[in-house]
Amino acid sequence: MADPELVDVVVVGLGVGGEEVAGRLAEAGLSVVGVERDLVGGECPYWGCVPSKMMIRAANAIAEARRVDGLAGSTEVRPDWAPVARRIREEATDTWDDTVAVQRFTGKGGRFVRGTARLDGPGRVRVGERVFQARHGIVLGTGTRPSVPPVDGLADTPYWTNRQAIEVEELPESLLVLGGGAIGLELAQVFARFGVRVTVVEALDRVLALEEPEASEVAAAALRADGVEIHTGVRAERVGHDGRAFTLRGAGGAEFTADRLLVVTGRRAHLDELGLDTVGVDAGRRYLTVDDRLHVTEGIWAVGDVTGEGAFTHVAMYQAGIVVADVLDHARRADAGADPSGTASATGGAAGTGAGGSARAVPRADYRALPRVTFTDPEVGAVGLTEHQARERGVNVQVGLARLPSSARGWIHKAGNEGFVKLVADADEGVLIGATSVGPAGGEVLSALVVAVHAAVPLARLRQMIYAYPTFHRAIEDALRDMS
Repeated sequence: MADPELVDVVVVGLGVGGEEVAGRLAEAGLSVVGVERDLVGGECPYWGCVPSKMMIRAANAIAEARRVDGLAGSTEVRPDWAPVARRIREEATDTWDDTVAVQRFTGKGGRFVRGTARLDGPGRVRVGERVFQARHGIVLGTGTRPSVPPVDGLADTPYWTNRQAIEVEELPESLLVLGGGAIGLELAQVFARFGVRVTVVEALDRVLALEEPEASEVAAAALRADGVEIHTGVRAERVGHDGRAFTLRGAGGAEFTADRLLVVTGRRAHLDELGLDTVGVDAGRRYLTVDDRLHVTEGIWAVGDVTGEGAFTHVAMYQAGIVVADVLDHARRADAGADPSGTASATGGAAGTGAGGSARAVPRADYRALPRVTFTDPEVGAVGLTEHQARERGVNVQVGLARLPSSARGWIHKAGNEGFVKLVADADEGVLIGATSVGPAGGEVLSALVVAVHAAVPLARLRQMIYAYPTFHRAIEDALRDMS
């Protein structure tokens, strides 16, 4: 058995959050080992946010060109997937090669190890035959993988996950999408706009079921206008593949066929692979449980999707900042001889007077104003609680809604102006606790609403603001007026 190598920090999983933590700690002068078995950078730059938004940008250009009719003459559009696939390979992913990302990390002073890591007792990480002992802690950023439902026959078929959908170079003639969440709808609309016959099958009674019902209605109508068939309330019971096509049978006798099947029914962490039992942590959970400084247990932090706080790059980056601050605080105090166990940092206790710095300076995670955007056309942006969630919590709810086509900018925009702004307020406190912005710039309009929720800006103050005319975000003022 190899003797442990002493280092300051080991980061297991160099996705968006893990890479940020490892790089910043290395830049701060700590000896950092970063371990990744797949590609440094994780899902987002190779199979998620970046390439999918390139696909969406191209598909939206097709749709916008078609809107010239009735606005500015006439157009003829001939979709071609080849430049999209080429851009993803050459500009986004380097044909799924992480050499640049590895060099980015090592250039900051980090040490990169390719392999599968497991915890091996307190402060210890094993990668193959090598063992690292971390003086100041371990950070877990192992992310998630597609969660495939236990549908009879599915595992024996060559179904797609988001990875195959992103990597595709030649589009199929038809596509079945199992799952009507954000990823499913984004990809369904892209492929439909490039001429693929797309069918979405969702077990719940509406698509985008986690968002406001009004958002589900607008998104479904937009996709149907692009030729997408949407079937909700259909639970998949069996999937078959005859070597050429897929057949999906649903409860009640519904049956669908297509050349390809894309399964996007959620994601989950695979905690059983991490050796959590060696440090007394339950590996039977869906995600790692963390506190507001991202501690899993003494000397171990977690960051990103593995924490279950939303599978968003911006959450991983937000959490990374907290972890970096807390690890550096722990290291300062340990080096100064103040509570080297890290217990004070975890509890916010004695560290406040520690010689090496104050744990009170470490921010605490707050997800009240967590923004999320579904990049369909129109975009669906949301923050905080939905109306249903707020009512479930017993809040005295006040709601305001403004339809975008009725706003000045929406009327001017005309083709492609579907959307709305919906505000959810705590009437007793007089502040917004949630909001949804759907429209051509739904994700951008959302930023003003995120500030309002995060800062608990009084409704009276929001009503007294000056909203630029004619902009999409002026619909916020209309929704406030509807609330009064």
